[in-house]
Amino acid sequence: MNKYQAIISFDMDEEFMSLVPPHRTYINYLLNKGVIETYTVSMETQQSWIVVNANTKVDVEEVLKASPLHKYWSMEIVELFVYDSQSNRLPAVQLN
Repeated sequence: MNKYQAIISFDMDEEFMSLVPPHRTYINYLLNKGVIETYTVSMETQQSWIVVNANTKVDVEEVLKASPLHKYWSMEIVELFVYDSQSNRLPAVQLN
């Protein structure tokens, strides 16, 4: 299984905002299944970054196209070579 970064740009309107709750339900489902590693949104730039576990870019597209917000997105998908973060590391040992 590979990791991919989906870089998404979007434009909002009233319908977009009405679709946010079902979209969040879908994203939470994918996070709970381990399909999505991270999900980040910037309202300032109207962009989102999603790290997805999948076999191919086509698989990533299929997963993300199931979102109710998909019609508002322009999306670029890139395969990641290195993925590291503080949350992936073991907690620091603290002696009592």
